[in-house]
Parts: sequence; C-alpha cells; structure tokens
Amino acid sequence: MGRFMVIVLDSFGVGAMEDVEEVRPADIGSNTALHVIENNPSIRIPNLLKLGLMNAIGEERENFEMYSSANWGTSNLSHQGADSFLGHQEIMGTIPPIPKIEAFNNSIDKVKSHLENYGYTVKTIGGENEPNILVVNSCVTVGDNLETDLGQVYNVTGCLDRISFEELTKIGKAVREVVKVSRVITFGGEDITLDNLLKARKVINHTYAGVDAPESGVYNKGYQVVHLGYGIDPNVQIPTILDKNNIDVALIGKVADIVQTKSERLYPGVDSQYLFNHLLKQMDEIEHGFICLNIQETDLAGHAEDTQKYADKLEISDANIKQVLNKMIDDDILIIMADHGNDPTIGHSQHTRERVPILLYSKGITNISIGTRKTLSDIAATASEYFKVERPENGNSFLSKLKY
Repeated sequence: MGRFMVIVLDSFGVGAMEDVEEVRPADIGSNTALHVIENNPSIRIPNLLKLGLMNAIGEERENFEMYSSANWGTSNLSHQGADSFLGHQEIMGTIPPIPKIEAFNNSIDKVKSHLENYGYTVKTIGGENEPNILVVNSCVTVGDNLETDLGQVYNVTGCLDRISFEELTKIGKAVREVVKVSRVITFGGEDITLDNLLKARKVINHTYAGVDAPESGVYNKGYQVVHLGYGIDPNVQIPTILDKNNIDVALIGKVADIVQTKSERLYPGVDSQYLFNHLLKQMDEIEHGFICLNIQETDLAGHAEDTQKYADKLEISDANIKQVLNKMIDDDILIIMADHGNDPTIGHSQHTRERVPILLYSKGITNISIGTRKTLSDIAATASEYFKVERPENGNSFLSKLKY
C-alpha cells in the first residue's frame, strides 16, 4: 500500500530537444532551469538539488552541484510542439494524433452550420475584410485562442449569468465535433456580458480573431473551464484505469481542468501554496492512490519572461517538496517533472520545446538513473505497474530500475 505522486513544475525544462533546429528554431539554446539559476544565483532550492536537478540539467554551477545519491532521468516530448494540455495527456499515457494548425476563420462556416443544426442561434461578428468570430445565443463567443500558439486552440467563452456551464460545455463539444485543432477550451465567468466579450475582441496578423480572455474579465469571478482535446480517449489513460479499479485518484491544479477522471478529488487553482496545501491534505486522506499536482505559476513566470518571479515560485515549491518528503511512507513514490520548457531568457514568451527532468524519490532507494526516456507516458506506464493494473495506451515502465 502506498501513494504514487507526481508533481509537475509546469514549464521547468532542462534543455532544448535535438529537433528544435528543424521544428522550432526560436527555441535553440533554451534551458529553462539552468537559465533561471544563472540569473538568480542566490536562489534556495536545496531539495530539488538533492533530488538530482543538476544531474538532469547535466551541468554544475557554483553552489549548484550534482548529487551521486539522487535518482533521476530526463524525458523527451513525444507530442507535437510544447503544450501543457498535450504534455499532460502524454504524462497520463496518451499520445494524441497530430492536430491541424489553422485559424478559426478557416472553419467558421462549418462550425456555424453545425451549431445551427443543433438549434443554436449563431451570428458572425467582424468586418468584411477581416477574420470573424461567432456569437452563439447572444451569450457565447467562439474564436481563436490568442494566449497560446496561434492556430492550435479555439476558445468557446460564455457569460455564466446567461448560460449554465453544462449548456456551455455542450456548445464546446459541438464545436469539438467538427474541428481538428489541438484543443477547444470551453470556459466562462460570472458578472460579464456579451458586450464585455466583444469589447475584448482582437484581430492578429489579419488572420486570427478571438476574444482576449484576460481583458474580457471572464477569469475574475465564477470561472469554470473544461479542455476538450483532439483524439483524447480517457479510457486508456492512467486516471480512468485507476478509477475502474477503485483506486483513489486526486488531481490538483491545472491538471484537474485538463485531464479526465471520474474521481471527485479535483482541486483546480493557480496559487502554488494553496495547491501544495491540497497535496499535503490528500496525503493525509489517501493511503493507496495516485496524486498529481501541477504548479502553474512557474509557467506564468516563463510567459512573463520574469526570471525573478520564476525563482520565487521554485523556492515556494522547494519548501513544500520538503514537507512532502517528510510525510512519505516506505512504499510511496514521488516523481518531480515538467511538461515542456518556458525559458524566460530565450527572447520570446511562448513555451520552449525542451527535455524535462524526472526526479524520483522513494525511501531507501539511491543512485538510480533511468536514462533519457522517449516519452512522458513512461510515467503512466510506471504507475500502472506500481498499482498492478492494465497498462495505458502508451509508455514503458521504469519501475524495475527502482528495484521494486
């Protein structure tokens, strides 16, 4: 009996993947973890260091050394690009099919017709010589997501004083049925109107049109969200497999919004300390189960290109990781990792395609290297062997390397 716990420090990459020169040349030279350390030499992250952070980076700096006692490895990304949603689906045991990358305007007529077939009232908004968005039932907009890599995500944004989140989700699922981009993010908030959404409408590069979500105020009150991915089958992912085997699953932070499970132990949120408090509480309540926490504030610091803020969030995480380690029992496994990079020094504010660290802790196990894994799905495969349940769709277990 024990817990298999995964802490995802969102965007905490340890060096550009070999393919970036070909597929993402803007990411050449990226190394989120190393560059945050170099720009903040007084940062205090002793627990991450003892767990093998510098081993995973592959370089030492003054006062930042490798530890021979650490259990560590790294992993490449199997998903296309460098995306939190796809990264977490990969961690859970799925490699989604390659989605399309295209502006919403390319699909707008198809989406409009499909929604009208469901009985919705749909209007097109925008100028004649610019990309448009849709307004559904006078309280929902559909358009490009302007906060991530353009062309990969569409937003379905609703006024939750005018429409229930359940009905909003139905609209999102209807859009998902006819588009092949990576994600359809369906979300809404209270105390906002259609006018708020339309005032935040923007056009980028004469190609992409959508609602600037932060500017619209949709996040400010009563925010609810579901991420609808392309080609995602939760039945072959480790949370649903564990659900079917009556093994506890707890998802904390952004992972609670983007990974499907029947578990009621879902604790979305952003504040790092708040989320770690939930993790520690779940450790008190769960004797045998799977717990996954996503720390999003590191990623937000990367987007802000703010190395000091990034370092602050790492220090908060490190102090809480110490508490997690102190509460662990003999059969527990802890994995600390990332889903991609987001180097605040690289010269752009988008995610970076980087290898990620895999730092492992279990009582009595030291000096183990699991090498460089081909896919983040090896985490789910290892969890399946740990719990003695069927394997997820993708991944190879490294449990035997930990002498279990």
